[in-house]
Amino acid sequence: MPEQAAAAQHGSPAHEVADFLRRRREQIAQRWAEEPLFRTVFTVSRDEAVEGGRAVVDALAEVAASERVSDPDAHGFLLVREQLARMGAARGRTGLTASEVSRDVDALRPPAVELLTAELADAPAEHLRECAGVLTVLTGTLRLVVMQTALSEGQALIDRQRLQLLEVATPVIKLWDGIVAVPLIGTLDSARSQVVMETLLEAVVDQQARYAILDITGVPTVDSLVAQHLMKTVAAARLMGAECVVSGIRPAIAQTIVHLGLDLGTVVTRATLADALAHALHQLGADIVSRAPHGVGDR
Repeated sequence: MPEQAAAAQHGSPAHEVADFLRRRREQIAQRWAEEPLFRTVFTVSRDEAVEGGRAVVDALAEVAASERVSDPDAHGFLLVREQLARMGAARGRTGLTASEVSRDVDALRPPAVELLTAELADAPAEHLRECAGVLTVLTGTLRLVVMQTALSEGQALIDRQRLQLLEVATPVIKLWDGIVAVPLIGTLDSARSQVVMETLLEAVVDQQARYAILDITGVPTVDSLVAQHLMKTVAAARLMGAECVVSGIRPAIAQTIVHLGLDLGTVVTRATLADALAHALHQLGADIVSRAPHGVGDR
């Protein structure tokens, strides 16, 4: 009974933790500045690490005050998500695994719990346990937020790099004045087919090309969706004022196109890239003449 009466003098455990975080903001931030999670990101000065710690403590205090300590979408966490993402990504770039980054975040809990225990030394044991439990849950949610944010940032980076690789793997080559070509190698999927269309159309505009050659000699096979993308690319190039020539259609791809019932009657096709270039040059009024063998005509 005496413990219950004494506990009644205190607020709810979550509000108690929020008040504690605000009161001990500076001490917690100073201790956290020594932890790897902060030292890896804030490398210019220790003051930066301390300031970063203060921001996180403020966020935790707001979350505790809202009594949403187990909710990673609590408003307080939104305020520091960018910083937390930077911290998680920095630790990831050092070669740490996700579990090791999680361990770094968990290392922030003991200093805070130690300060809380010292401050509530005279409080009822049950109240102290409840407050320590709230703080533990709060730091656990912080760890979840860091991991979620780091994973999201990592996926965004992977997506950006994948797009860059697609662009690099889809070069547009100027073969002649008014003639550009896209030699495709490897598997075509919908995403890459879209990049091919965008890259080719940009080249048609930039180079003022009248002929665009799509060479698929290095493409092992296509599915119905990719074949439709190629047809759309041909149609789009035509709308931009360029005639599209498709070269290098393999027998397997030809059978697929016929099986799918796609009409290529309006599309100019040639067996090889050389044949496609010769066709485009001829249409532009330039013919390729084979050089006479050495010695012929010499006197």
